[in-house]
Amino acid sequence: MSDPSRPSPLRRRITLAHMRRLKNWHAAQRGGCPIEKAVWDAVLMMWLMGWIGWIPAFVLEVPWAYPLCLLGMFAPRLYVDWRLRSHQTHRLRCDWLEMVN
Repeated sequence: MSDPSRPSPLRRRITLAHMRRLKNWHAAQRGGCPIEKAVWDAVLMMWLMGWIGWIPAFVLEVPWAYPLCLLGMFAPRLYVDWRLRSHQTHRLRCDWLEMVN
């Protein structure tokens, strides 16, 4: 039975400290997980583009870019949630989950 006072791993926020630990974990792995590192770098790039992109989208009045920026802002959390579910269902192993919990 789960403790209702403790949020589930899918509902927790990912802080900058979590992202830094995960980035350091990928750096420590070096050549062991090159695809994993490339995917995480792409997720971080989308996150950064989401946070930076909303300003020009707002100023230039480009409303179709708003959902893309919002998606980019939530990219790390969405990716971690997807990896957690895949790990729990034994479809994909994830060695770095303890870095974000």
